[in-house]
Amino acid sequence: MTTMPNWLKQRAFLTPERIAVSDGRRTKTFAELYEAAAVWARRLAQAGVKEGDIVALLMKNRIEMIEIIHALFFLGARVLLQNVRLTSYELSWQLDDSGARLAIADEELAGSFDGDGRVLTVGAVAALPEVDVSLKETCDLEETATIMYTSGTTGTPKGVLQTYGNHWWSAVGSALNLGLHERDCWLAAVPLFHISGLSIAMRSVIYGMPMRLQTSFDPKKANEWIMRGDVTIMSVVAAMLQRMVAELGEARYPDTFRCMLLGGGPAPRPLLEACKEKGIPVYQTYGMTETASQIATLAPEYSLTKLGSAGKPLFPAELCILKDGKPAAPHEAGDIVVKGPNVTKGYLHRPEATAQAIRGGWFLTGDIGYVDEDGFLYVLDRRSDLIISGGENVYPAEVEAVLLSHPDVEEAGVTGVEDETWGQVPYAFVRLKRGASPDEAALRAFCRERLAKYKVPARIYFVDELPRNAAQKLLRRELKKLIPKMEQTVRDE
Repeated sequence: MTTMPNWLKQRAFLTPERIAVSDGRRTKTFAELYEAAAVWARRLAQAGVKEGDIVALLMKNRIEMIEIIHALFFLGARVLLQNVRLTSYELSWQLDDSGARLAIADEELAGSFDGDGRVLTVGAVAALPEVDVSLKETCDLEETATIMYTSGTTGTPKGVLQTYGNHWWSAVGSALNLGLHERDCWLAAVPLFHISGLSIAMRSVIYGMPMRLQTSFDPKKANEWIMRGDVTIMSVVAAMLQRMVAELGEARYPDTFRCMLLGGGPAPRPLLEACKEKGIPVYQTYGMTETASQIATLAPEYSLTKLGSAGKPLFPAELCILKDGKPAAPHEAGDIVVKGPNVTKGYLHRPEATAQAIRGGWFLTGDIGYVDEDGFLYVLDRRSDLIISGGENVYPAEVEAVLLSHPDVEEAGVTGVEDETWGQVPYAFVRLKRGASPDEAALRAFCRERLAKYKVPARIYFVDELPRNAAQKLLRRELKKLIPKMEQTVRDE
């Protein structure tokens, strides 16, 4: 067992007067953040939260969210971070599957749980009296700190277990790769309920580095903070970066800005070239919920010579391409497997899924890729058929499962189609049961009730048959080939 001092308590002891977080209106030092988290912990103890409990958080980016996360760490509780864009059905399913004792939600989001008795608003928790409780002085690196659900390629959501050790080594690996400068400040405009956002909050406390927080992404404000020298590092997806470059116009960032960490899939070449021209230091990265953020990152000096590459693994991590269970040759496509102390120990209540994903200490990402002769990773297929829409993961199997639950649908296939705004959007292909006649609008409305907005198919086509192989496995990559024919049919009608 490896233990460390509680991160926030230790940070407040070491550098109490240093700025911890600012949202542009309010600023808190690490000492103030510690005191606020301790108050929340005493209130949550009054609500019955104990060590080992799972407590869900449904909150938008704000300072209170960071305080409550640390408060739950003080109590030894495990934090289930929920996506605010999910439907009531999806949120309630996660509560039930995880066995969460309690859910804490922003006032305007509390209704998303359809009256579940386990839900308390942030305001209701704030009104609770404080009780004396012993706050945890240490954290065990093997213990689960946070949980995030990811749909996986089966369409069945799984809770990814993220330990304190995962977060610690993710922060260490990032620092060894990007360096750590005395005046660093990381802008979190991505959601804290995503691993990309949460990892910034973890790094802030571990490094003793201030973080800037945006409630929702504002490219103009982000550029202003960078231009003023208030921000030195920022995490983005391509759609965010495109908006920032457009808003920047002819201006250029000052030398104080040193890293634009770009995730969520390979970036379009024109965007990379525009950033190169403006001197924006883009670091392309590859990671996932199961690796507690980035596990491979491409430095900006290689952004064009190694175009499309996600770079090399971070210092504490290993990466390998397997072809038929054996290491692949350079440029030979195969399964991307990774190993390292930042990689998850498994899935909540899913021993079979854990055993399938982690073999001999290696995590099978489900992604297909290759490495070149210099060891740079190229991702060919994100988790087989994963659709990345505006930085959000959309798993075709999950959307297909919803469509197949409609009484009139016999078969369904979903694939990603390129989109100028979102990178990709899901398109669905449906074979109806004999005699059934729902239209596209009706099926999309059905999906909207059961899926987050970004998962709802942008188009639904009706087909006589879906492409399948000899084993009757759906060939999702063949679905795109049907689009011209379907569009012609629509025009003819």
